[in-house]
Amino acid sequence: MNDILLNTFDWTRDDFKSNRFRFAVELLAWAISIGCSITMALTVPTPPLLALYPVWILGCAMYAWASYTRKSFGMLANYILLTTIDSVGLIRMLM
Repeated sequence: MNDILLNTFDWTRDDFKSNRFRFAVELLAWAISIGCSITMALTVPTPPLLALYPVWILGCAMYAWASYTRKSFGMLANYILLTTIDSVGLIRMLM
């Protein structure tokens, strides 16, 4: 178990050293994702979608950029699709 934790710490440190800006962007996108999820869970059945949607979309776009810089096609495709779907949802909600 200790080896798993040490390997995870080493991997995280190496990721940070390889591209500090991307690491910060991914960390912020992760915080946005968790924050939106917690807000949704706490405010059901009437979550503040008008406030959450743009923030969620921003987080997805940040993850898309990070995926592009990592040359990760699957993650990039996923976050571009999520950004697109949620942008359409926001536009529909505003109409």
